[in-house]
Amino acid sequence: MRLDTGTVSTQGGQNGFANTDLDFQLKQRRIEKIIVVGMAANTCIEATARGGAELGYHVTLVRDATAAFSPEAMHAAHEINGPTFAHAILTADEVIASLVRA
Repeated sequence: MRLDTGTVSTQGGQNGFANTDLDFQLKQRRIEKIIVVGMAANTCIEATARGGAELGYHVTLVRDATAAFSPEAMHAAHEINGPTFAHAILTADEVIASLVRA
């Protein structure tokens, strides 16, 4: 498995797909699965992940590679909202193990 580390998309809103060419860049490289990490779990991460799911990507959220401003926001992102659109919610170790197996 080859990991493409050359695609970087910057955005000014909460959804990394909105008003960017991220979807185009991923589709051009035939990428079908995305792993979403960062700050803030209940806003930007959730919006980007939901946007990716709506565009047909297999979405993985990484529980211990995201942050929020409160434990309640983290709980909402991973336990309440995430399961409605993410295909998987894993730890970083679980993601690494799955990439090694692929």
